[in-house]
Amino acid sequence: MHVAILGATGAVGRTFLEVLEQRNFPVAELTLLASERSVGKVIEWRGRKITVRAPEPGCFRGVDVALFSAGGARSLEWAPRAAEEGAIVVDNSSAWRMDPEVPLVVPEVNPDAAANRPKGIIANPNCSTIQVVVALKALENASPLKNVVMTTFQSVSGAGETGKAALDRELRGETGDTPFSRTIAGNVIPQIGKFDGEGWTEEELKMVYEPRKILSLPKLDLAPTCVRVPVEIGHSVEMMVEQERPLSRDEAIEALSAMPGIVVSAAAEKFPTPLEVAGRDEVFVGRIRRDIHRPNVLHLWVVADNLRKGAATNAVQIAGLLG
Repeated sequence: MHVAILGATGAVGRTFLEVLEQRNFPVAELTLLASERSVGKVIEWRGRKITVRAPEPGCFRGVDVALFSAGGARSLEWAPRAAEEGAIVVDNSSAWRMDPEVPLVVPEVNPDAAANRPKGIIANPNCSTIQVVVALKALENASPLKNVVMTTFQSVSGAGETGKAALDRELRGETGDTPFSRTIAGNVIPQIGKFDGEGWTEEELKMVYEPRKILSLPKLDLAPTCVRVPVEIGHSVEMMVEQERPLSRDEAIEALSAMPGIVVSAAAEKFPTPLEVAGRDEVFVGRIRRDIHRPNVLHLWVVADNLRKGAATNAVQIAGLLG
């Protein structure tokens, strides 16, 4: 299979390369593309030395799958061209996620959606959305969902290399460019993206509309609060899930354990943390408990590596559906 990566030198692009190698993905030919400042860099992969190029007309001819992680503007410009040249695009930006002609896919949840791609583009969901919908689908399989309230604790790598660099600088006591609205070192910031007129951030709205599309539950009530925390890798989400039928704790654990891609920590003290799950591809669930007052409400703690399952691994899994 001929695979191209647009955004090959960024945090997710480099993770694409790691995941492709670790999963022994059948790559016969690999094309690496990035912005002008990265052109000419040589990346070694599976013993090959590959020179990074800038995207240009014709560069996707002969490509089977193109993995994109270069931002929304680049995706809007190059994804249609890549599709016209015959590649299937798996795009990691938010540019195409809510397009009704572009499937939004998490392979454990809605793999069949990948087959219906009239534009030749498949969207990779938001990083926190991915881990949330894997857990929600498991619970939905046991009892229909009614309402979800969640708070995310999202690492600085969710803002790319500039986010990681900003935290590193601040920890050294230095100043410089930052993607965050406040100091992130030793702090938490309840803002990811711009605010709308009602006070909801862009990230929070993604976590309302994307799960509805993936789960095919267009009226599902979701209320997220998204928070940036001074963690390098790994997003955590506290979820309060209301369902039509009350589930016992044991039933919830059974439903979650039956879901592909989930690792359940049933013992209360064995909860997962971002530091422990970094480098892993699964979604980890712990702190599973019934609400004290409402028997049809569950609380759970969901953690995943945002660069892997939240981005690169999910995209490579989608590419695997296309073989």
